[in-house]
Amino acid sequence: MLPKLQPTQNLYGQEVDSHIPDEVDGALRLLPEHREIWARAKPYLGVRDNDSHTLYAYGIARALCEAHSEADPEVVLPAILLHDTGWSQVPADLVLQAISPSGGRPDLVAWHEREGVRIAAEILGEIGTAPETRDEITDIISQHDSMKAAKSLNDALVKDADKLWRLSPHGIDTVMDWFGLTREAAGRLCAWRVHDYLHTDVSRAMARGFGAVASVDAWSERAELG
Repeated sequence: MLPKLQPTQNLYGQEVDSHIPDEVDGALRLLPEHREIWARAKPYLGVRDNDSHTLYAYGIARALCEAHSEADPEVVLPAILLHDTGWSQVPADLVLQAISPSGGRPDLVAWHEREGVRIAAEILGEIGTAPETRDEITDIISQHDSMKAAKSLNDALVKDADKLWRLSPHGIDTVMDWFGLTREAAGRLCAWRVHDYLHTDVSRAMARGFGAVASVDAWSERAELG
């Protein structure tokens, strides 16, 4: 389901748009310098809702970069845009086996990482990314799922942004349909897969906030409100 972009009514009855600043701290956009990477990555992201996942993870990664001045956004953000392109090379009927809670497939995870490195290297080469930056990005992609420890802060933020998406409203919606779960069960699955595997204090705080929203969304008291 797409997010609600337009109002259905104006209960206040008066126009207020002109009173809202155009630029506000925390209101993020896809940076212009990353639009070309997104355009080139998008054709590889049509599997398992990875296109939407990637955009949400990019937004989370931007927020994490802003909270960590020592991180390099020109590594973290291209890496997050490219990290899941490799799933496009894995047979679609096998993709969910890789991460199923009933028993994953590490071989499939490694397959998508290898292909992601290849695709990312091609895209970054086409747009003229500096070799040292390209190499760090592809190194992060090479083990972004299979290696639990972080090699660097940049790697940690990519891993954390990728995982934090699961606890977002879009992540919960997506996981529900992956495995036929209720919202409450999907929330428990995502919490189990996220909270103990994050690398920074900022990520852990963000996860608690997302997790609180996910929990309330599944409460019967909330459902009764319509």
